[in-house]
Amino acid sequence: MSHLKMLLIVLVVYLCPVFQCQTEDTEMSEDVDFEEYAISDTDPNAAPLRIPRQVKTLKETKPHIQELSVQTTIISRYAFTAVSCSMLNRHSAATQGVFQFHIPTTAYISNFTMIVGGRVFPSQVKAREKKMKKEGGENNGKKNKNTPEQSEGEMAVFRMAVTIPGRNRAVFLLTYEELLQRRLGHYEHVTSVRPMQLVSRLSVGVTVVEHSRITYLEVLPLRNGKTPSSNGNGKSDGKVGPPVSTVIRQNDTFCKISFTPNIAQQAKIATNGMLGEFVVHYDVERETGTGIGDIQVLDGHFVHYFAPKDLPVVPKNVVFVIDTSASMVGTKIRQTKEALFTILRELRPSDHFNFVTFSNRIRVWHPGKLVPVTPNNIRDAKKFIYMISPTGGTDINGGIQAGSALLGDYLSSKEESHHNSVSLIIFLTDGRPTVGIVQSPSIIGNTKAAVQEKFCLFTIGMGDDVDYRLLERMSLENCGTMRRIPEDANASVMLKGFYDEIGTPLLSDIRVEYSEDAVEYITQNLFTNYFNGSELIVAGKLTNHSSESLHVQVTASNSERSIVLEKDVSIHEREQETERRLAEAEAGPNVNGYVERLWGYLSVKDGLKGRLRSQTSAERENYTQHATNLSLTYNFLTPLTQMTVEKPQVLADGTLAQKEAEATEAPPPAESSNQLSEDDNTLTPQSLHRNQPPKPISAVSKSTSGVSKLTKKSVTVSKTSADGDPHFVVEVPLSKLTVCFNINGEPGHILRLVTDHKRSGVTVNGALIGAPAPAGSHKEQRTYFSTITIVADKPHRSYIEVTPRKVILDDRDRMILSSSSSISIETANLGVVIVANTNLTVTILGTIQFVILFHHYKNPAPYQRDHLGFYIANSKGLSKDTHGLLGQFLYEDIGLTQLPGNFSMAGKNSTQGTLGKNTTLPSCPALKVKDRTVPVIKKSRRIYSGKQTVDCWFAKNNAAKLIDGQYSDYVVSHLFDTGDWANGTNTH
Repeated sequence: MSHLKMLLIVLVVYLCPVFQCQTEDTEMSEDVDFEEYAISDTDPNAAPLRIPRQVKTLKETKPHIQELSVQTTIISRYAFTAVSCSMLNRHSAATQGVFQFHIPTTAYISNFTMIVGGRVFPSQVKAREKKMKKEGGENNGKKNKNTPEQSEGEMAVFRMAVTIPGRNRAVFLLTYEELLQRRLGHYEHVTSVRPMQLVSRLSVGVTVVEHSRITYLEVLPLRNGKTPSSNGNGKSDGKVGPPVSTVIRQNDTFCKISFTPNIAQQAKIATNGMLGEFVVHYDVERETGTGIGDIQVLDGHFVHYFAPKDLPVVPKNVVFVIDTSASMVGTKIRQTKEALFTILRELRPSDHFNFVTFSNRIRVWHPGKLVPVTPNNIRDAKKFIYMISPTGGTDINGGIQAGSALLGDYLSSKEESHHNSVSLIIFLTDGRPTVGIVQSPSIIGNTKAAVQEKFCLFTIGMGDDVDYRLLERMSLENCGTMRRIPEDANASVMLKGFYDEIGTPLLSDIRVEYSEDAVEYITQNLFTNYFNGSELIVAGKLTNHSSESLHVQVTASNSERSIVLEKDVSIHEREQETERRLAEAEAGPNVNGYVERLWGYLSVKDGLKGRLRSQTSAERENYTQHATNLSLTYNFLTPLTQMTVEKPQVLADGTLAQKEAEATEAPPPAESSNQLSEDDNTLTPQSLHRNQPPKPISAVSKSTSGVSKLTKKSVTVSKTSADGDPHFVVEVPLSKLTVCFNINGEPGHILRLVTDHKRSGVTVNGALIGAPAPAGSHKEQRTYFSTITIVADKPHRSYIEVTPRKVILDDRDRMILSSSSSISIETANLGVVIVANTNLTVTILGTIQFVILFHHYKNPAPYQRDHLGFYIANSKGLSKDTHGLLGQFLYEDIGLTQLPGNFSMAGKNSTQGTLGKNTTLPSCPALKVKDRTVPVIKKSRRIYSGKQTVDCWFAKNNAAKLIDGQYSDYVVSHLFDTGDWANGTNTH
């Protein structure tokens, strides 16, 4: 009977409209003003929405969340997260749904797309427009949430409201990326699970792929974000296991975690859908003592993880500067005292310490000195803390000056004896400056002058009435960090946790350097301190692709001496190892370029910190421009960029407006094709076009429902192609001959395939990636096309960048598409059709057509790489001046001739035969190209993923004499290089 009662309760909760999707009038609507993720709606002509009279309340029409999926792949600490949320409006009238998701403040959103009523509404990240008012240190009175660097371990809210037509579905797709920081000996990944209603299909997945062995893995109980679920050492006490329905699969370097609670299980946790945070802790094996660390190389970039262990602890000199103003009265001061009592017990005998309190007046426990850790001093310190009584205002400047003078004088008087020690101030406040100097720029300047780079300043803010921007600048400019303690959090536990992170210094003055001629654009490589349980991370770009090794040097000081660590690292071996790990783990499409994206992520973070620390407007502008450019390159939503999202216009009758210019939309569907039943879970519509009526494309067929879907229908293209290793095939139209050749390129080289920049404006370039050759092969290595770019400069500039896993389309608006989803897009300049995991067809100016094949390996051999094949389907529209490795043959007249009798080409392939129309083959054939004679042999080539075999005349020796010039003439500087053919136009 009790089970039946529970089931009825669950059903009532699930069906009750109160727990359906949040609407505009709910209490969380204040998050619209969250500046870090500013979203503007390109919807200037929106009219007020007219709701039919019979709809009395919003509660009756709230959309129902059918499915919420949050899937994360962590590859060597760098996490890619993809969120998919499907909402259904089950009513005939249009209503508003709100997609809301909490993401870590350290993460950057990299894409957001809505699919509403069968149309795709992409977002675009662009540079944030400059504000007229100055960005000073003063706070304007609003809660300060304007910087992602403000704190760590917190969540920020991404929110998007949209009107969903009657009986239609809205799908929200959000991706974000973050680099996990190691603290207290482990990494922490947090996934917010707060759909605000019970969800019939809820799934959270976390996949971890590491190079080193995973030594510790724990899934914590769900937590609410304010109350930590672990004890002081950061690990749970083991009394409560993972959340119900959690499944863990693990081997040495890989683990896959899933959390899929059903409706009943969700209701037991929280009936309102606010389940909390799904938290995963893990750590990896690392070198003992003074090893150089872990270096990973991929696609011309590297990342270096440095976290030595089992080192002697460096003594520390610490001054605690504590706010004792009236606002600290009650819980805040009680929890602060509790934390300080615990910290006092953990000070080491070699440490020295003191306390400064500030309110209207400044009080120093032991003026003019730091005292050693002895039983008597600890006892007296506890008495001092116990007697603290909050009163008066907040003199932040006075407190910092007193603490800095105390520590600075102590270090000056004991300079030699404290050479191998770490000095720091831990500063805590719950408010803004109200007494003494209150202007933020003055406080920042005074703090820097007082510290004089002699020690580090760590700041802690408690509650909501803190100028966190001021605290962040104070810490950043003085080699420290800032931490925020939320208003309702357990401050005692969080204070103790923060102290634990910085309480055990192992190294100081760390410098990480690399071969000057091999790297460029490295991220922060100078670190003031290395604390036990943390990790130092440096990433960079490799410049010299021919270098075999990378020289790494780490210099630092510990408690006893200065140390120097050096090692030569084999670049090729490290890259092979990185690629092998990725292939073994089958980590998915998003992670292949993780090292480069990690480098971009850290570089943006460094730019934002430099911008905050900058002393002049010119320096600030330089940092701003650098960080903005990187943010745009990697499509990161940062404080320097903004996201615009087109929204659907809904008419009074609840249907979508047909607005061609402002919203991307699907081809006109048949009547009632947008009417979805609640059980229809198919994601219908990934089909788009802009500005023009859709044109028929051969790869698209109409489904019975009237919605255009894509099928794996073969595309008829010519044989002219570059595919595989890469093998080139050229169908010469004028001569009715088929010619083939190989290009033995170098990994990292970018080859010009087609160039007609001056005439049609079209350029095609391909980047090569390397792989070891199979055993017994005559080749030393294989190369494949890993990226192909198609640039169309007329009538305006647009481009497509293609990798085996994704397609970036930029034709005034930028879209990032997955190669695993079928989709059709029509823009002013381009037509794009993706057949999932099969091919991509690009149409330019209505006639020029290219096809790119996706080659994926589920279990690749060492010599196999996911790669692309390039085919010219239709060259009509390309001019006779077209050049490139393939383009030069489109209008070439190649003749077949016979070499002189004394030139022997005898061999098993030199038999008589016929190739081309009415052409008799000589026994010693050669091709006549302009004034050049090229010996050839007869071969067969398989194209279209092996589905078709063609006979061709094969030119050896890297196509010498067959192609104009030589190989190096076709190597270009970057993927978007549209320079002219180095030797002028092609002549015929």
